[in-house]
Amino acid sequence: MAEEGTLRIAVLTSGGDAPGMNAAVRAVARTAFLRRWKVMGIEAGYRGLLEGRMHPLDNRMVGGIRHRGGTVLGTARSREFTTPEGLERAVKALSQAGVEGLALIGGNGSLTGGLRLAELGVKVVGIPATIDNDVRCTDMAIGVDTALNTALEAIDRIKDTATSHQRAHVIEVMGRDCGYLALISAIAGGAEAVLVPEFKPRPEEIMRAFRRSWEQGKPHFIVVAAEGAKLSAEYIHAYINETDAEFESRLTVLGHVQRGGSPSAFDRVLASRMGTAAVKALAEGESGVMTGLRGRQMKLIPLKEAVGKPPLLDPAMYELAETLTGLPGENWQTRSQGAERLRASKDKM
Repeated sequence: MAEEGTLRIAVLTSGGDAPGMNAAVRAVARTAFLRRWKVMGIEAGYRGLLEGRMHPLDNRMVGGIRHRGGTVLGTARSREFTTPEGLERAVKALSQAGVEGLALIGGNGSLTGGLRLAELGVKVVGIPATIDNDVRCTDMAIGVDTALNTALEAIDRIKDTATSHQRAHVIEVMGRDCGYLALISAIAGGAEAVLVPEFKPRPEEIMRAFRRSWEQGKPHFIVVAAEGAKLSAEYIHAYINETDAEFESRLTVLGHVQRGGSPSAFDRVLASRMGTAAVKALAEGESGVMTGLRGRQMKLIPLKEAVGKPPLLDPAMYELAETLTGLPGENWQTRSQGAERLRASKDKM
């Protein structure tokens, strides 16, 4: 890489927005400024890169953004970027702007795009940011903690009204391919059942748990379902209403409310650590890597190991969910089956 004080790097945010992206942008810029580097902000993700929408950043421009949700650089998806012609245009745009290194903040698809740029010779370091926590090789991605707390607050509020009316409530959270958000929010929120894409329970098992819940005198029945669960939230909601006329079910889809809001302290610190580590990696000549949290340590992981299929849920956490959210007893058939299936899947990898 160039000597200190002569390097120009760029930073962009891509894919779905996540709380903490702004803190990561700030960390990248501030760390680069200390090295007397120039920093270019790329607007609207890869689409903005193809359109040449870049502008210099300075200390004042990245001040006061760490607590803001969303991303001040904006984000957008670009089908053109995924084509060979689009990738070549992106490389050319960076070269014409004199950019010698790129800090990329985004999720699985965005990081895959970063890997493709690295394969074409661009110096790229990725920073995982996605509320789904569906990026391999990092314990947490930026935005996950804030989204979990948003979902948990909603679950707590819905449980209040469910108890008042003695109803079942099915709550859909985000997670198209990865059930992490549903799993952890169900554990933290004391749900009676959780549905994730990685495991498909039978509807009748949910109903057995539902009826047993009322037999035990519980005034509510809460199901947390990932949007990509094989038994959808809409299906379970309708199934409860159609199967048991004595009780009612309500459906709540949290949707994009989980993406917004001021990032938590954890996400602000994680974003700051990852952004700083990304600039350090560029200074050391690294490329095609991603910053990742392993335990308490920040590590560099090859992008080719981090992108692609989402990580499997931790079988121990799924077993914990079945222990705490499931209703133990002879009528509860799914107990530990999901954990065993996930553990077997991990063993095959």
